[in-house]
Amino acid sequence: MTDDKTQKAHLSRRQTLMMMGAAGAAGLMGPAAIGRDQAFAANADANGQLILAFSQEPTVFNPLMPHIEVDEGVYYAVFDPLFDFDPDGEYFPILVAEVPTVANGGISEDGLNWRIKLKDGVTWHDGTPFTAEDVKFSLELTMDPDFRSFRSTGYKFMQNITVVSDTELTWEMSEPFAPMAAILASTYIIPKHAFDGVEDKNTAPFSNAPIGTGPFKFKERMAGDHIELEANADYHMDGPYLKTLIIKYVPDLNVMYTQFKSGDIDVIGLQYISPDHLAEAEKLPNKIVTVAGTATFESIGLNMTRPQFQELAVRQALYAALDKTSIIDALYYGVPTPTETYMPQQSYYYEPDLPKHEFSLEKARKLLDDAGWVPGADGVREKDGVRLSFTNSTTAGNHLREQAQQFIQQTFKEVGVEMTIKNLPPAVMWGDYWMNSGFDSVVVGLNALSGADPDTSDYFMSTMSPVLGGSGQNTFAYQNPKVDELLIKGAASFVPEDRRKIYQELQRVIRDDLPFLPVFQYAVIKGRKDDVDGPAPNVNNRIETWNVRDWKRT
Repeated sequence: MTDDKTQKAHLSRRQTLMMMGAAGAAGLMGPAAIGRDQAFAANADANGQLILAFSQEPTVFNPLMPHIEVDEGVYYAVFDPLFDFDPDGEYFPILVAEVPTVANGGISEDGLNWRIKLKDGVTWHDGTPFTAEDVKFSLELTMDPDFRSFRSTGYKFMQNITVVSDTELTWEMSEPFAPMAAILASTYIIPKHAFDGVEDKNTAPFSNAPIGTGPFKFKERMAGDHIELEANADYHMDGPYLKTLIIKYVPDLNVMYTQFKSGDIDVIGLQYISPDHLAEAEKLPNKIVTVAGTATFESIGLNMTRPQFQELAVRQALYAALDKTSIIDALYYGVPTPTETYMPQQSYYYEPDLPKHEFSLEKARKLLDDAGWVPGADGVREKDGVRLSFTNSTTAGNHLREQAQQFIQQTFKEVGVEMTIKNLPPAVMWGDYWMNSGFDSVVVGLNALSGADPDTSDYFMSTMSPVLGGSGQNTFAYQNPKVDELLIKGAASFVPEDRRKIYQELQRVIRDDLPFLPVFQYAVIKGRKDDVDGPAPNVNNRIETWNVRDWKRT
């Protein structure tokens, strides 16, 4: 958590990050950029092997297609965005020569004209030169209505993308859009030439043999077991310092911890060390174990197309019957922080005065009684031919979530709600089942922000639901005109103080509407061997490999 002094400093940075806000804005060369040799410093002497473990299997290797956090664990190693967020919320350049700002001429004062200057001499893993044509292709593919895009937010305002030279391109915005820089920071650039002659870009061979500009090259994938990456000796930044990076999948969290304890795993990643192992983990020899706050929140996500969840009183009753305190204290050993919102409590935009959750079975029963949900012969409530019965799904092998599900199942039963547990392997759970809203309800951890920017259009805008014909991450199929209005208003504002009011109101509306039942903000327990240097927490990125180029064995 941040104190007041840090909050004020962060506000100052946010003002800077509103790149289009004022003509005199300073350049955004954050600390992560300082000291980086912008003349390329590829490390031909990379050595050593590192095994990084995830509890979920990366399965989507085109970073512009719908994906989840674990896939980004691979993307940061193989691909590069134009620029990125450092842990302080400041941008630093990666593929660009400088981060575009009003001050350096990269963005016009009205936010409608952008000019991007790229590094010269960058190459793709196959030796092909990286140029502005690749950036243009990546941006336009994202906007292609026939392409299953990870994100369309912001790109709909982009037009007239023009390649000026191999290292420069421009575009216009049909209207100013404050989160655009943050969206670009989470957009990985892919090679145009890998799609030459490909009719359906959704099924391109590239998706199984990705080519990037990142610090590591894709070597092999053994489905269900691991991905092996090898050092890119021609990388255009410092590093990589590892010869081989192996990303291993261990779906059972207890097994993953055991392998970390025994030394078979060098760095334990998503879903990290479960809180029930924290006390032991802190005493392990030759291991470094830390607790770090993240922007991810745990929730019971509801598929709003299901008739069981259409009525607000039902969602309120389910929330009242959710014993969050017991789940956090008994199962998670008090490590995570209870929350009422998707916004991380470290954010300047966090709304601290939301209604506080109250666990009350009596209240839950009254809400359902008053709404006309009557218990049937088997005790399950019914109304207008709809049974208050649904499935709940999450990743099989996450034992704490599975225990939480069983606990929730019992308390829901006490108020006449039938919840059936239907867990799936990670690759299935977070594939089409999640992206196309095949679930009734889920236990899911999400980071809905765009880096340090508070915009959540991709997750909560009505038009961003794939199952309703949109292109985004609104898998809850949530529709609320007031939410849409606030998201549009927030994206058009460039003054942090004004945006804060908008996004705090947005949090109040979503909290009252309950399209998901918020449980806690993550505090994850990270672990690594003491001879591994480089991994660093970054609340503005979704996965720890954001700086894998810097990782090394000492």
